[in-house]
Amino acid sequence: MGGVVQMHFTTVDYVIFALLLVASTGIGLFHAFSGGRQRTTQEFLMADRSMSCLPVSLSLLATFQSAVAILGAPSEVYTFGTQYWFLGCSYFLGLLIPAHVFIPVFYRLRLSSAYEYLELRFNKTVRICGTVTFIFQMVIYMGVVLYAPALALNAVTGIDLWGAVLAMGLVCTLYTALGGLKAVIWTDVFQTVVMFAGQLAVIVVGANQAGGIAEVWRKATNGSRIAGLDLNPDPLERHTFWTLGVGGVFLMLALYGVNQAQVQRYLSSRTEKEAIMSCYIVFPCQQIVLCLGCMMGLVMFARYGEDSPLDKGFVKSNDQMVLYFVMDVFKDLPGLAGLFVACLFSGALSTISSAFNSLATVTMEDLIKPHFPNMTEAKATLLSKGLALVYGLVCLAMAYVASIMGSVLQAAFSIFGMVGGPLLGLFCLGLFFPWANSTGALVGLVAGLAMAFWIGIGSFLLRMSEANAMGALNATNLPLFDNMTTAVMTPLVSATTAKPRPTGVEALYSLSYMWYSAHNSTVVVVVGLLVSLLTGPMKEKDLMPGTVFPVMGTLLFFLPERYREKLCCVTPLPNPHKAKETKTLPYQRAKKDGNKAAQCKEDTVTEDKETESDRAQTEQEDLEIRMALPSCQLTTNMVQETAL
Repeated sequence: MGGVVQMHFTTVDYVIFALLLVASTGIGLFHAFSGGRQRTTQEFLMADRSMSCLPVSLSLLATFQSAVAILGAPSEVYTFGTQYWFLGCSYFLGLLIPAHVFIPVFYRLRLSSAYEYLELRFNKTVRICGTVTFIFQMVIYMGVVLYAPALALNAVTGIDLWGAVLAMGLVCTLYTALGGLKAVIWTDVFQTVVMFAGQLAVIVVGANQAGGIAEVWRKATNGSRIAGLDLNPDPLERHTFWTLGVGGVFLMLALYGVNQAQVQRYLSSRTEKEAIMSCYIVFPCQQIVLCLGCMMGLVMFARYGEDSPLDKGFVKSNDQMVLYFVMDVFKDLPGLAGLFVACLFSGALSTISSAFNSLATVTMEDLIKPHFPNMTEAKATLLSKGLALVYGLVCLAMAYVASIMGSVLQAAFSIFGMVGGPLLGLFCLGLFFPWANSTGALVGLVAGLAMAFWIGIGSFLLRMSEANAMGALNATNLPLFDNMTTAVMTPLVSATTAKPRPTGVEALYSLSYMWYSAHNSTVVVVVGLLVSLLTGPMKEKDLMPGTVFPVMGTLLFFLPERYREKLCCVTPLPNPHKAKETKTLPYQRAKKDGNKAAQCKEDTVTEDKETESDRAQTEQEDLEIRMALPSCQLTTNMVQETAL
């Protein structure tokens, strides 16, 4: 076994890499000193709710596509074949449900933070718990996602590790703190183009050197890397059609449905229709990204076959193998290696900039504004910029922590994945089950997090013990990680090794990572509903209009209307075409209920300026809607009887 082989950048490569940083900074500075110059929190945090669907959709895509995913997907396909490609099947429901369920609810409530919904639906305690969980998740994640690709790059190319980390971290902090969400979205658009260009260049040049795409496919087929449809229903199997196509839907919902970084982009759209369109546009883009990652893995296999650089000892881990392959392909083509590294760090930039901005938003909207409702707009904006700056520095600190964590690096990735499922369950509990109460929501969230950490940490320790037994533990191995969804623990044992089927607790630890989100969100919903029924379910009169999606009535469309009325005891969503109802009704109710957070929103400024007649008309509309609603009493009684 030879030592790790280093290949070096040319001057042209460094120039292309530097251009990426300069262009990203330039976009941020442009938005800092143009338009409204980021003088209000609405402009800084929400881009003035003025974005069109195309930049929003590309930004959604860029946030999803991290640097570790760019390195992980080709490595996965090279090692295990194209079964991973079936993840694309989950994108259908994974984007349709957010487009037609989550977006209408969040958009019509005129939220800034996704966790603001939790207070409108439950209470302030649930909101703070959701916010703190999200902050914990993102703070751990963002340092690792910056450090991990820099570490791989340093190992393969010799590029200065902390020079790369500091350059990326400081540039990202600068344009996020100065340019706000608008700068983040437009730099995401630019970085998405760079990501596409970098991956496409590798595939085109690599396939050409291997003898063409047809030859690549032939070698992959001969090497058993082209996988068929695996319909094995076993949830312990790492990748099957069911784990990827069904379990993947829950991963997508955790990302595109309730994650603040994505929700914030929907809410920055000019109209609800454009927000929904952004989901539709991102669908084919995601399929293209998945295809590029998988094709890159097949081109790698066509070049190296079973005799990988990892087996030869040229590199230490799978993520380094992808970079070695890129440097190998481009060794006689100066500049193209720099383009791929720019592609790689575009993934890191787009991810951590989204993290900074979303963290600043939830901290401002959920933790600060409710306690200082009279804060001036100028102070609030300055504080928001300061928060983005602070989180940028925290990211660099977390990158340093990641550098000294060693094998715990994998556990840090897992923590991100473990938190996504319970948060999805919390939102689903509020959106789809009108009788769920705040006690049920809190107990459900705690139960979901406890289950998630139990399975996640147990699985990690089990794999470490297996690896130690085989002498295969490698501290630099990084999990394949699809950004902002879940950690995919890279198997530390050979795929061909026959192992006895785990039983008992080990079977739970061996659950496919693709089912983590579904399993943990289900725990939150089931526990939340049971506790709600035992402690007294919510009554219809206590629900704020627009916070529950009438899913039962929609799903049971085939039943006669009188039965649907009995089963669907929810307030219908406000009509998006009635501006007055959309903007004032939820906040009228919030005001009556003493909801301080909702009172401090800008929407209430307009509300306070209404004439007395306008107020009377709004209350009359509210009364008419209430009169039209089916009674919830019968359903509540039925639920209580069922619980007994």
